[in-house]
Amino acid sequence: MTFYGWSFTNEETVEPSTLGIVRFALSGVVLLPLAVYLSVCARLSAAARARRLAALRLVGLSKKGVQRVNAAETVTAALLGAVLGLCIYAAANQLISRVGLPGFRWYPSDGSLSLAATFVCLIGCPALAWFAGSVGARKAATNPLAVRRSAVEKPPAKWGLVPLLPGLGIITGYCVAGATGHVPRDTSLSSILMPLAVVLVGVGLVLSLPILSRSLARAVACTSRSLSLGLAMRRNEAEPGGALRVATGLVLLVYAASLAQGVLIELDQVSKNTSPVQSYRLSLDGVTEDRQREFEAVGGIRGHGVEARSWRNRETEFPPMISAVIATCSQLRGMVPDIGRCTDGRPFRVVNPQETYNDDSKPGASFPFHLSNEQGEQRVMNVQVPTQKVIFHDEPGLSALSSGDVVVPPSFLPDGFRPEGASLTMVSSSAPQTVRAVLDDIGGVDPTARVMTPGVVVDALQQITVVKTILAMGMVLGLIIGVAAYLVAATDRAVERRPQVTALSLLGARPRTLRAVQVAQVVLPLAVGLVLAVVAGKAAESSYLVTGGGEVFWDGAGVPLLLACALGVVAVAAVGSLPLIGRRIDPELIRRD
Repeated sequence: MTFYGWSFTNEETVEPSTLGIVRFALSGVVLLPLAVYLSVCARLSAAARARRLAALRLVGLSKKGVQRVNAAETVTAALLGAVLGLCIYAAANQLISRVGLPGFRWYPSDGSLSLAATFVCLIGCPALAWFAGSVGARKAATNPLAVRRSAVEKPPAKWGLVPLLPGLGIITGYCVAGATGHVPRDTSLSSILMPLAVVLVGVGLVLSLPILSRSLARAVACTSRSLSLGLAMRRNEAEPGGALRVATGLVLLVYAASLAQGVLIELDQVSKNTSPVQSYRLSLDGVTEDRQREFEAVGGIRGHGVEARSWRNRETEFPPMISAVIATCSQLRGMVPDIGRCTDGRPFRVVNPQETYNDDSKPGASFPFHLSNEQGEQRVMNVQVPTQKVIFHDEPGLSALSSGDVVVPPSFLPDGFRPEGASLTMVSSSAPQTVRAVLDDIGGVDPTARVMTPGVVVDALQQITVVKTILAMGMVLGLIIGVAAYLVAATDRAVERRPQVTALSLLGARPRTLRAVQVAQVVLPLAVGLVLAVVAGKAAESSYLVTGGGEVFWDGAGVPLLLACALGVVAVAAVGSLPLIGRRIDPELIRRD
């Protein structure tokens, strides 16, 4: 039970098993793009800063002095950023908690950070920045001449492919197991291997991009006769890390989008009702006729009827009983679409061939029903089981009707009377959004009404709604982080490439040629990374669905959307490369260099 004013609840908002899905999704959708963003920010204007630190080293500053200067700059910026981030989070928590999210609301105090978490952010962010700064300044402190003279960058090591191979091996194994019908049953092992494989593939995509970009650039440069393409590929061959910083965030964004599709498919399988319709049963004890009509007028309801059981003689151990459904033929067809022909104004009994027939419902047998009205008057109505029967087909246990029920027209009841102990049965579509809307409307009519929902657990439906909301927040956050990583990397690359672009302009290269070079430098390695991201992402999504225990393993419907996202990413990257070429040549950039 949960009581108002208590600081805790005995019922968890989201079950631990469902939280595993959330952790898996957020680790791929948020953490991987965040790691790329942090690494890109750590190398923001890395070339210019490294040359400045190398100059300090050449004028006599010690190695430790160079590292202190660099660390002081990064730590100060990180500390200011951490304070600003905490202030923005506190303001956003106050605002969003009061507005709420679809299906998910919380109090501002629930989302506020604890003192320990605040200290971790204020200490961890500068510590991480100090570590990244010390690593970045090591080359300038140890070999300043190589930095000042722009020494040729070492080719990427082959060990960058190491994380990708075992990750793809695990994913491929699960895909083969699903295709051959040998679905793994050990969920504890899969709960460890699947997140590990997702992280390994994500890290492998990042580390393998420089290797693949350099190999592709060398092959294209040797065979191409185009000046623009040759210049672009030679630059990527000499400096594969530059294109890596720009393309990585966008590649991981497409990879995370594929994983998010798999999580949404699994959540849809968990929350989906197997029956095409969903029934709702409300007890009519203490419910007025006006309130009953309000329930029946709820949006999304296809059909409704009043269900009651005959009077029970308590002196007999097993007295014969039948159930009667008070509804018209049109209301009945809304409740059970697959039903035979019936005639309004005449009672009949319904039979479901897939369900055991009620032996008490024998044609000609009579059963009493106790009726009452709002004034407390009581009457008895005898219902005789008719010989006419109507066949219907529906899933046993989840249907609004049972085999052997007697359908009684509403005109048979006296005006203002209804059976005692009756319940109102309403039927709608089984789509989760429709079920959610109907339950909300029923709560709007009477918040205290107790609703039975056969075939679906309302708490589970609420948990799925919360998880989908959190996942949507994670996808939006991952999108923001991925785009921010691209913008930061593109700005960094623009600063680093200005002297080379200016030199080519002074040598006579036309702006159109330089723009083509810049676009090719980014688009070609990005296209290779996106192909890998789409293939690896769909394989990771399928292996995740195989281990999830659902019936859907292969998501062909999500491929067009994923390809559209990939093409959109290529277009954004191409447009983002154009501002690198200005209209005015500034020779001062070369003189300063």
